[in-house]
Amino acid sequence: MAVKIRLARRGRKKQPYYHIVIADARAPRDGRFIEQIGSYNPMTKPASIEIDRDRAYEWLKKGAQPTDTVRAILRFTGVLYKKHLMRGVAKGALTQEEADAKLSSWIADKEAKVNARKDESKAEKDAYHAMVAGLVPEKKPAKEVVVEDDPAPRKEQLTLAEEAELKAKAEAEAVESETPAPAAEAAETSAEEAEAPKEEAEAPKEEAEAPKEEADAPAEEAKAPAEEAEAPKEEPAPAAAEEVVAEGEAEVENAAAEVTEAAEETAEVAADENEKS
Repeated sequence: MAVKIRLARRGRKKQPYYHIVIADARAPRDGRFIEQIGSYNPMTKPASIEIDRDRAYEWLKKGAQPTDTVRAILRFTGVLYKKHLMRGVAKGALTQEEADAKLSSWIADKEAKVNARKDESKAEKDAYHAMVAGLVPEKKPAKEVVVEDDPAPRKEQLTLAEEAELKAKAEAEAVESETPAPAAEAAETSAEEAEAPKEEAEAPKEEAEAPKEEADAPAEEAKAPAEEAEAPKEEPAPAAAEEVVAEGEAEVENAAAEVTEAAEETAEVAADENEKS
């Protein structure tokens, strides 16, 4: 005879709950059964499960086959975990005391989670009923802020973000203090470069003045023969003397013209050098 661990439906329309039963596989769903080992109510939040773990484990040892839903229930309640531990005890991997301790700790953790979920759903339900009834929920008292009189411990409680901000400010100040030095050096170099062309421009001017002085000197020399030439005019001289004087004046004029041309050339050269600089 094939034995099943399955659910038998109870309750009225749209409000079902189920019995966890041991029944013959050939029996109807809600018909005859061998033994009832628990109950399951999916209408609550979370679902309510009551089961005899020892009887469920005994029927599993005998070979009863659970349905998919019942298998999930057995896994949730720790019956399959107990079967796994007992298999380890049979193989000698664990002692019975160790297996019982592990199972009890697992069940305690699971029940704590289920109870926390029940409390949460109950709080949600109460809040909903209060909202529907128009009741104002009580406000929780605000936490008092403790102000420390001594600011010294504040330095010890600096967070990592504040330390990073202080470091960034210090680096920025250091960069600002270093930046004026290159600016001053650039200003000094530009001033020196500006003074250098001025000195170069003054040098050609001095060179241009030198040719002017040289040109003035031949002019004075030319004036001296002219005065000497004027002196014989007072005394009556022969025609030969007049020709000599004329030739001397022509030479003086030619010399003066050459001097003026040389002065103009030197002035042009100086002007070109000034433009290039």
